[in-house]
Amino acid sequence: MALEIEPMRSVGGSMPNGTDDLFTVTESLPLFADDIGVERRTVEDWRYTANRWPEGRRKEGVSFTVHRILASVADEDERWAAIEDAPFNPRTGARQWTPDGAKRVVGQRVDRPVTVDEKVQAVADLTRDDEVAAQVATDLLKRPAVTEHVTPAERVRVVTELTRDDSVAQQVTTDLLRRPAVARTAMRDDTTRMLVNRPQFDNSHETRDRIRERTPSVRAIEHTIEYLDLVGPCHGFVATLGRLVPQLRGQEFTEDERETVRRQIGRVRAAADWLEGALDNGEFTLDEQLVQLLKGE
Repeated sequence: MALEIEPMRSVGGSMPNGTDDLFTVTESLPLFADDIGVERRTVEDWRYTANRWPEGRRKEGVSFTVHRILASVADEDERWAAIEDAPFNPRTGARQWTPDGAKRVVGQRVDRPVTVDEKVQAVADLTRDDEVAAQVATDLLKRPAVTEHVTPAERVRVVTELTRDDSVAQQVTTDLLRRPAVARTAMRDDTTRMLVNRPQFDNSHETRDRIRERTPSVRAIEHTIEYLDLVGPCHGFVATLGRLVPQLRGQEFTEDERETVRRQIGRVRAAADWLEGALDNGEFTLDEQLVQLLKGE
């Protein structure tokens, strides 16, 4: 009836130039919709569907809704052929048109998902809100049968996303490293081991600084220890030479061996000069030439 009231007009707008019609399409259809108590959009759907399905092409026994959905098939021959090929309805066990069956033909989302892809799409639609998605994800991950199907790579990705917050990452890392098998495997990686050892050193240094601030006597004790650490090797070196040099009497060395010893003496002398400069002038840095000499380069 909507098509009879307002037939589809030729290209040129709701009222092509040169016509004397009293009402335009945009005026006529809302009036009709108001008269019969329906939305204008509903009347437009009726008109569009009726135009896409001439009376001789309509399929008896197939609902208007299916005709309306299949009306979106652009090619007429494909449209006529589509309505003749009803899909199998697993609920009734027969080939039968349903709105969802028609939506599958034209690629629209179904109201009652059946396949895995349809169900996944439905869940995605319902979880567009982040708060809803978070709750659903939490509930799903509590089901062991679900987590078993998640690939290792996907699990790593999920954990990475969930630990972007530093406080969360710290807690998770602490808990993981308390598992011996995990800690043992992780420490086999050189980079991981270095990144773990460095913070340990930094933490020890910070702890030592705090203790120094709270207990001034600690610094005096450390100074004594550092002094002993410095004097001890010097004394040990001299004492060692005092034992070894007298034993060299009668020993014969090749020229290569003597040259090697001379190079080592040069390194010792350079190190001693460095130490003396540090004590006298407070110069603790190494220049490039001294570094090369101490390394034997």
